[in-house]
Amino acid sequence: MTITSFIPPHRTLMGPGPSDIYPQVLQALSRPTVGHLDPLFIGMMDELKQLLQYAFQTQNAFTIAVSAPGSAGMEACFVNLVEAGDKVLVCRNGVFGERMRENVERCGGVAIVVDNEWGTAVDPDLVEQVLQNDPDIKIVAFVHAETSTGALSDAKTLAEIARKHDCLTIVDAVTSLGGVPLLVDEWQLDAVYSGSQKCLSCTPGLSPLTFSQKAIDKIQQRKTKVQSWFLDQSLVLGYWSGEGKRSYHHTAPVNSLYALHEALVLLQNEGLKNAWQRHRNAHEELKAGLEKLDIKFVVEENSRLPQLNAVYIPEGVEDAEVRNELLQRYNLEIGAGLGALAGKAWRIGLMGYGARSENVALCLKALETTLK
Repeated sequence: MTITSFIPPHRTLMGPGPSDIYPQVLQALSRPTVGHLDPLFIGMMDELKQLLQYAFQTQNAFTIAVSAPGSAGMEACFVNLVEAGDKVLVCRNGVFGERMRENVERCGGVAIVVDNEWGTAVDPDLVEQVLQNDPDIKIVAFVHAETSTGALSDAKTLAEIARKHDCLTIVDAVTSLGGVPLLVDEWQLDAVYSGSQKCLSCTPGLSPLTFSQKAIDKIQQRKTKVQSWFLDQSLVLGYWSGEGKRSYHHTAPVNSLYALHEALVLLQNEGLKNAWQRHRNAHEELKAGLEKLDIKFVVEENSRLPQLNAVYIPEGVEDAEVRNELLQRYNLEIGAGLGALAGKAWRIGLMGYGARSENVALCLKALETTLK
């Protein structure tokens, strides 16, 4: 058997991620590779930090891109901030809250779980109540934008409650960065991680990450070594810190970082507020069309993510059959439900470059025809 080059079809990606990649970002990927300690590349890394600070709305000195996907960004936060015996309040309202719990326990921490119904935002009152009853809790962890359900939680209020009880916050912003307001400094969030492949419309495989000074202080005061060598941010500090000088830690994914730089330049040029509004506008167009098809949303309007639309599958409709028809006939990908919503819901993404009127029109027409 002779294996030939892999040439994928041109899909329209409207699932939970990855999203459609900007043409300029694809072009940036193909630029000549240079050494990861090349002075020119180091200069680009410095720019990348500034661009990420803009995207996160922070002045945190430690704002980088982890050389691995968002799940590694999550793990980087937990392995660095949680030591054996530490109590962590984990807000669970979907798949990724459960992954937070897993991370706490694998670090030897004690997870105190606050459960919220799937498809709802985290309830601040429940968080307040648990923190009042247990003053030993050191960290509050929650998902800002729950990708499995399309629910948006109130990060500002949750962070205020955490601070009142002298807790750090770990925040999953994988699907929120670039799509909805995320104000790291104004809301005083401590450890926030995201992913390159959602609203930034970059190639998968990188995790933007920012740590507050309080988070850095906790890392530097650890009594034990971080159990992950690669994700130990005290080692990575020497690789991303300093202007024009780097100590070797690992071989950075050079071309992927070109791509992230380009995606963030596009975000900077569009302006954050304009990007947030574009996602909102695309959502309103999709919502109007889905209502005509009598397709219902999983999440109530006041806590609904514009960029990740979880909708109930109409009664009598075969989930996989419809998604396969969309893929084969229209080259259109939408996502299946996860966990408690498996087989019950679809997840329609309007992220980054995908938050466009032509994508909404294609999705609505394809659904209408297929459901008939």
